Amino acid sequence: MRTATARTAVVAVALLLVVLCPTWAQVPPKKRAVPAKAARAQCCDEVRVLKVQVANLSSLLEDMGRRQEADVRSLVRQVLELEKQNHQQEARVTEAESKYSEIHNRVEIMQLQAAQAAPHTTSDAIYDCASLYNRNYKISGEYKLPKDDFLRTPDLDVYCDMETNGGGWTVIQRRKVGLTSFDRDWKQYKNGFGTIRGDFWLGNEHIFRLTRQPTVLRIELEDWEGEARYTEYGFFTLSNELNSYKLFLANYSGNAGDSLRYHNNTNFSTKHKDNDKCVDDCAQLRKGGYWYNCCTDSNLNGMFYRYGAHTKNSDGITWYGWHGPNYSLKRVEMKIRPQNFTP
Repeated sequence: MRTATARTAVVAVALLLVVLCPTWAQVPPKKRAVPAKAARAQCCDEVRVLKVQVANLSSLLEDMGRRQEADVRSLVRQVLELEKQNHQQEARVTEAESKYSEIHNRVEIMQLQAAQAAPHTTSDAIYDCASLYNRNYKISGEYKLPKDDFLRTPDLDVYCDMETNGGGWTVIQRRKVGLTSFDRDWKQYKNGFGTIRGDFWLGNEHIFRLTRQPTVLRIELEDWEGEARYTEYGFFTLSNELNSYKLFLANYSGNAGDSLRYHNNTNFSTKHKDNDKCVDDCAQLRKGGYWYNCCTDSNLNGMFYRYGAHTKNSDGITWYGWHGPNYSLKRVEMKIRPQNFTP
């Protein structure tokens, strides 16, 4: 009986609480889960923020790179400007040295001309560069050989090599610049052409006169790789114009090869004056004046081709004993002096 009464009392109390405090009997609400779509949106926002930060960093890096490149270019310009100034200084020094050498050479020539104006005998007459050397003119350069009434020869501008192998050389031909055509006629080869300090042919008539005494011929060659060689003939002379300036030579020495021997005992030929020993007109084919046989083992008065190779025709500045028929040399000098010359 007591138990039932107790139960009744508990139920009454519970009902009273429900009436007085209705929220007490309510079950607390469950926590609502965040939807997956909202989570993805939040993640995308974070990624966008990171992307913005990366873009800002990339922009900063690019800006720094551009500044570094600008600094490098500025430094390069400064270095180039310094190099330019250095080259200009070197050029000024070289020009000053050249002017000094030229002035010194002119003084020497003026002294020579003054000495030539004084009376002299046949024994001390000036015939060539070897004569000048023996009178103590030992600077390479341009000189004027005086007129000789006894030999009936006019004055003559020559270039003297006073250094090579003892000096005393009179240069009779030079090829080094390539601006002077050697495809000339008989009269031009007879009298000479070109510039004494550049490319020139001294003239067959002058060479004939200079070789009436026993003479040595030296030929210096240089290729486009910078290698130099030479050939010497211990005997060299030309006959007169009536005999077409026929070539005679002997006694080869040197390291370039004996490529002028094939032309020995041959007449000189030019365009419009074919004196070779061939059916072909060698002067027309080889584009120069020379002692053509049938036709060449050398062609030192041929066409000036740059950088060596010329495969179409064998008309370059060739020396078969060294580079063969299809290589045109960079530089050639032919020079003579008496056999009895002693430095």
